[in-house]
Amino acid sequence: MDKRLSYFKLFAYFCVSYILYALVINYIVDPGAETFLNHKTDPTRELKASAWLMVLYIHIAFACVAMASGLVGFWTRSDEKHQRLHRLNGYVYVSSVLLVVLTSGYMAPYATGGTISSIGFNLLNLIWLAITTAAIVHIRKKHVPQHRRWMIRSYAFCFTNMLIHLLTFVLHGMIGITYATSYTLGLYGTIILLLAAPELILRMKSNHKSIL
Repeated sequence: MDKRLSYFKLFAYFCVSYILYALVINYIVDPGAETFLNHKTDPTRELKASAWLMVLYIHIAFACVAMASGLVGFWTRSDEKHQRLHRLNGYVYVSSVLLVVLTSGYMAPYATGGTISSIGFNLLNLIWLAITTAAIVHIRKKHVPQHRRWMIRSYAFCFTNMLIHLLTFVLHGMIGITYATSYTLGLYGTIILLLAAPELILRMKSNHKSIL
């Protein structure tokens, strides 16, 4: 138990650090998203910068709330003293996911990389909604173990932005592929990773229990 708690604390520090990083970069260092907008060169998409930026600010804020809320959810899941907090936090998480998906849907047509990237973001949004809905359905039916598994799958999608930019950096900054192509490949690579990683984690947990 102590080892699991140590891993959770390490993971929590990482998540909190990333949340602070995202807030500082997007609201203080580059509030106009000029670095990112410079890569949007598709002439067929007329971007209304002020509206897009407002939606982006909402998107980032609730993405951070979802990531923080998910942490609280995993922390309180097994403690009977915190069941009311866990339930309330669940509403916060689901509401945040919904707002992230809605704002992402608005920005999808203007995605770097054009139509194929737009399709990728819409696909990602639909998958995240479906997975989160499955978690809700299971907990309403009192299927707690299944709910926890689907919540792990849902929470993985809180790391979408981080993985897209990490893969884009590797493909563009280290390998030299054009930014737009790197971003599109990073997007689809992220979808694959977000679907595969939770299954690997769940299988490892299952194998660990069977050994014990």
